Amino acid sequence: MKLVVRVKLLPTPVQAAALEATLHACNEAATWAAQVAFEENALRPLALRKHTYAEIRVRWGLGAQAAQHAIKKTCDAYTTLKANLRAGRYGRPGTKRHARASGKPVVFRPRAAQPYDDRMLSWQHEQQTVSIWTTAGRLKGVAFTGQAGQLEVLAGHRRGESDLVFQGGKWFLIATCEIAEAALNSHPAGFLGVDLGIVNIAATSDGERHCGRQINRKRESDRKLRSKLQKKNTKSGRRRAKKYAGREARRNKDINHKISKRIVAEAERT
Repeated sequence: MKLVVRVKLLPTPVQAAALEATLHACNEAATWAAQVAFEENALRPLALRKHTYAEIRVRWGLGAQAAQHAIKKTCDAYTTLKANLRAGRYGRPGTKRHARASGKPVVFRPRAAQPYDDRMLSWQHEQQTVSIWTTAGRLKGVAFTGQAGQLEVLAGHRRGESDLVFQGGKWFLIATCEIAEAALNSHPAGFLGVDLGIVNIAATSDGERHCGRQINRKRESDRKLRSKLQKKNTKSGRRRAKKYAGREARRNKDINHKISKRIVAEAERT
């Protein structure tokens, strides 16, 4: 079973500046590589590497691994775009929306996430620090923090790449952890049915109901607040709207997660 653990980095101002410069360089290189991939129709890592690897190393000063990841990130973006086009998420072929999505190169945000492998990033779990590659050199002793349970999982089960993310003015590392799944009971004593809805978010066959009244009330409150701030259209209103952006989605995700954990715990107990 794969889990994602997100820990918060606590860089000094000098370290934060180096991390930001690194994200900018990696994403500029990836955007340039995406343009080359579009023009040359080189959408696979090996083919795109022939056109871009040497130039990325010289022009943006990226290390060998960072250049490889920038190229792979570009190819992955085109793979995702192709899958979305095939699934109809940009409308039917021939429509303006479909043409806009497929008719231009992929562009990466200056602060888009950047993957790191074990050659570029090492963890010191006892000291709660990381050593991370940047365009300004290797940064050692960058502190990180997180919940005790998350840090325990991270120390014991981290595998593969981690992503450096800048979000809401804060720095994070998102690591992938692989945990062995517990053996399933091949002869269950019974089954628990779950019905999903709006009035009741979930109702189980044991008669337990998880009501959605709280979510609906808060959702209506958030919509009224957004409408009020949009009508004002002032600097303070926009700043406040940015502060509350995504609050509803985060709250709903948290409530759904808690309900699902309760249902699973009840099923395991009975």
